[in-house]
Amino acid sequence: MISSNYPKRLIEVDLPIKRISEHARREKSIRHGHISTLHIWWARRPLAACRAVICAALWPDPVDLRCPQEFRNEASRLINEFARKAIADKQLAAHCSQESWSNWQKLSNSGGLDSTKETHWSVLRFALLDFIADFSNWDNSTVTEYLEVSRGLTQSAHEGLGGVRGTKPLVVDPFAGGGSIPLEALRVGADAFASDLNPVAVLLNKVVLEYIPKYGQRLADEIRKWGDWIKDEAEKELAEFYPKDPDGSTPIAYLWARTVVCEGPGCGAEIPLLRSLWLSQRGKHSIAFRLKPDASTKEIEFEIISGAKDSEVRHGTSAGGSATCPVCGFTTPVESVRTQLTARRGGASSARLTAVVTNRPGQVGQFFRIPTVRDTAVAEAAQLELKKRNQAQNEGVGLIPNEPINHLRGFFNVVLYGMTEWGDLFSPRQALTLATFARLIRELPMSDDNRNGVVEAVKTCLALVLDRVAVRCTANCIWDATTGCIMQVFNQGQSLPARWEFAEMSPCIDSGSGWATSIEYTLKVGEHGRSINTVGHVESASATAHPLPNESAQAVITDPPYYAAIPYADLSDFFYAWLKRSLAGHHKDLLSSPLTEKRRELVSLAHRAAMYREKDNKWFEAEMSVACSEARRICVPEGLGVFVFANKETEAWEAMLASLIAAGWVVTASWPIDTESGNRLRAKESAALASSIHLVCRPREKAADSEVGAKEVGDWRDVLAELPKRIHEWMPRLALEGIVGADAIFACLGPALEIFSRYDYVEKASGEQVALKEYLEYVWGAVAREALNMIFEGIDVTGFEEDARLTAMWLWTLTAGSDGSETDGETNEAEDSNSSKKAKLTGFVLQYDAARKIAQGLGAHLEELANVVEIRGDKARLFPISERARHLFGKDEGGSPTKRKGKPKQLSLIDVLGEADTDEGSWGEKNANKLGNTVLDRVHQSMILFAAGRGEALKRFLVTDGAGQDQRFWRLAQALLALYPKGTDERRWVEGVLARKKGLGF
Repeated sequence: MISSNYPKRLIEVDLPIKRISEHARREKSIRHGHISTLHIWWARRPLAACRAVICAALWPDPVDLRCPQEFRNEASRLINEFARKAIADKQLAAHCSQESWSNWQKLSNSGGLDSTKETHWSVLRFALLDFIADFSNWDNSTVTEYLEVSRGLTQSAHEGLGGVRGTKPLVVDPFAGGGSIPLEALRVGADAFASDLNPVAVLLNKVVLEYIPKYGQRLADEIRKWGDWIKDEAEKELAEFYPKDPDGSTPIAYLWARTVVCEGPGCGAEIPLLRSLWLSQRGKHSIAFRLKPDASTKEIEFEIISGAKDSEVRHGTSAGGSATCPVCGFTTPVESVRTQLTARRGGASSARLTAVVTNRPGQVGQFFRIPTVRDTAVAEAAQLELKKRNQAQNEGVGLIPNEPINHLRGFFNVVLYGMTEWGDLFSPRQALTLATFARLIRELPMSDDNRNGVVEAVKTCLALVLDRVAVRCTANCIWDATTGCIMQVFNQGQSLPARWEFAEMSPCIDSGSGWATSIEYTLKVGEHGRSINTVGHVESASATAHPLPNESAQAVITDPPYYAAIPYADLSDFFYAWLKRSLAGHHKDLLSSPLTEKRRELVSLAHRAAMYREKDNKWFEAEMSVACSEARRICVPEGLGVFVFANKETEAWEAMLASLIAAGWVVTASWPIDTESGNRLRAKESAALASSIHLVCRPREKAADSEVGAKEVGDWRDVLAELPKRIHEWMPRLALEGIVGADAIFACLGPALEIFSRYDYVEKASGEQVALKEYLEYVWGAVAREALNMIFEGIDVTGFEEDARLTAMWLWTLTAGSDGSETDGETNEAEDSNSSKKAKLTGFVLQYDAARKIAQGLGAHLEELANVVEIRGDKARLFPISERARHLFGKDEGGSPTKRKGKPKQLSLIDVLGEADTDEGSWGEKNANKLGNTVLDRVHQSMILFAAGRGEALKRFLVTDGAGQDQRFWRLAQALLALYPKGTDERRWVEGVLARKKGLGF
């Protein structure tokens, strides 16, 4: 149980999640000043969501009778003053949303809040939530009035809840990562303690939470001064390797292609591996390669064509990892390509220069030219210089990163192609350039007479600048023909796929991603951060052994690792290797090990690599329980915990929830905040979450002092009776906030856990203790049934068979996570040989365990619906309607050909059904009267007839054969219309069937 002595916080009663989500989504496109532009970190929380959640977690609910009156008094004063100023001051009013400004006007006109009147407390609650919604806007994060009010409220809440006057509440984040949560804690007037096991994360947090607030403008001045010095020195040292063209043009990018030898009989041509021949696809001035193979010399030359049309541009030489020779046409298989590149450690040092992108003096735009002998000679000279410097390096770490890359299946496919060390990711000139910058940072002639740490701060910031440059300076960075820029190496998120082509820039010649631009982005982050006037505290520590003493934090707010989703430590080795070279002599406690700590990192990777075989789901749950227990230990009894989680795998949720409950936390609320961009790569996968679920927890009250220890035991029957009521209350609220599909399902886990976690354990009548896993099965069932009632509002769903109920729920689950696309964006150029032999499941796909639980909750079993669902490994797919045609019409009839009638060209269903009917007596008359066994079958049959252009057959099917006489048919069709994603064939087909309804007299 939790104590009833403390007032509820705002986050436990309400949160304007729709407005916060809008600001969080918008923040993804904000560049200048945002900490995401300082340095890459994976799955960093949007500042908008963090700011809102922290405020709502620290401020008590004024309606709660236990809320300190002094907080009500101060909150009313601050809100009244803010409302008056928002009405009178046009500059502040411009920062208020229209909705908020209207509310401030009403409040001001009514005379303001009177904290002594109980009737005003609910108005105060609403005003605080309104303020939080507006304050979560990025544009308001540095506005003085918002900062002063939020800090005043935080201080008043802290003192009213028993905090020592003059102190601030302490917010702790034991998985600090990119630093969003502790940064926002400082912004709203709390103290922040950030810790992480990963040294790269610790350095990021030190810059944002310690250096910027501590040194302010001096830090900015020193970064600019020494950043310019490094650029000047690097330009002089590297000038011969990045020369200007004879006509004065400046090369801004060199485009390369790895090569393999054609294994065709008697050929042996060197094949440049190119996925695409396009160089620029922007507007009317498209530019592409034309390959000119010579059969006599076995050589392949390039020609650049301007104003290229699609019909003129052929496919590249590589597809699916294989290589097709332009000389002889032979396709060298992927296994051979892999063997050849492995022998050359990935082939970056032997790649072929294919084009040079330049800027011309006095002319706008980019220009492409064929490489010259001089270009090749300069690159070879850089290779020789790198070799010479490497040989001269006789102490310390190597000049370029020689630390190993771990092969994690699905994450680091570069290892399969010989890139086994981090240095293999760079071409010789790139490695030489980055090593030069690293040395200049290391040898920066800056003195620190006062020993106040500013030198270390400046060097750390400059080392992070180098990291920022390095992500666009590898032999795995591709040229994007649609944007005309170099994509950073992690543009697919948390993976390093093998790529054949790469683009090489000169960091000194800034074209949008070089050293100078990176310095400017760093300075803007510092400028934005100077609105924070409190220095945070950052330490390197494991969340399973937290350094803080018992009951020292007013709130533990954290975003734990997502089970098996992101291998943070392995990914950050890319940066760690360069940081060791840039910061030698500094941060010795952080940078002394060969690579980042991985054994204790809380990520389940047993299925990805043999070296992590012990880190399975049981290990994750056990270690996460320890971390949650540590969070519970350092939290004061009246404090709060907020744990952010976003994972589409049910086993990940089960592991996280089990850890929280076992650690002594009681879930009191949960809020889904949409934190993801809708067009992100993972959004195109099936059921990827758009929302991060914020689980709000209270520390469980410690057992009473007795010999045995008092335990509060829940009755299983009472829990099961309360569950559907709680879900029924919560689901409509989610729908109003725009939370649907997979997001809504996982968002319901919080309210469900409120019931279960309030007890020490739940017991059946037999005395058997109920496991969380068993309870969650019932939760999924309750959510599925409630969702189904929402989908078929006002309709008795028991009238539909299992296949219809499952299909509707399946599509609804995918609503938030899929746009109907059957691809997941750009794929790896080099696939594993195993994966290339087995086609990837596409279409309406769910994790098998999630699909099984949805089906079970609806009283269905996937194995018994083999004509509706395909199961393959840990995935399950709802069959596309086109693949159900033979089942619905029969194999022989399904393939019966008839004469095609005119245009438009028929869809792929024609291959199954034959051509469209032209007259009576066709296929439609003969076989369409075989009605399907279920309502879903009959709806799908009608959709297929429409798609195949069989108008008369469809009419007979609906009218004469009676399919349309059943009202369930039209109700299901209408529901499917709302559920199928926009742009899909299925949506268009069911819409076509429904369009016939009125004309046929239904």
